[in-house]
Amino acid sequence: MDTPMVEKSKLDEDPQGKAVDHTHYHGMLDTFMFLIASRSDLTFVVCMYARYQAKPTKKHLHVVRRIFKYLRGTVKRGLWYPKDSSIALTAYADADHAGCQDTRRSTYGSMQLLGDKLVSWSSKR
Repeated sequence: MDTPMVEKSKLDEDPQGKAVDHTHYHGMLDTFMFLIASRSDLTFVVCMYARYQAKPTKKHLHVVRRIFKYLRGTVKRGLWYPKDSSIALTAYADADHAGCQDTRRSTYGSMQLLGDKLVSWSSKR
């Protein structure tokens, strides 16, 4: 399983669905909350499914179980850091306030590197 969530899926309250034990559902989400600290790929999905912990249905339970299947498939995946590589975290940011002569709009950007590898970047105009 490549993703913890079905792409372009719409999850709703499902008022006609069969209710399940909310303590069991809540306990499953608590497990994921612990994992979020080291698995940022789960953050969005877990927060999205946490919205329905007051009245979970079988539909909600099914999608939460998908996360467990996803985790089972990623057990042997990991990050590899050669011993001679730099693990320094470097960040750069720049801003051009009111830089556009026509619209006076600003441009912001940033990037973060772990060693010499790009970890994240953002740009906004």
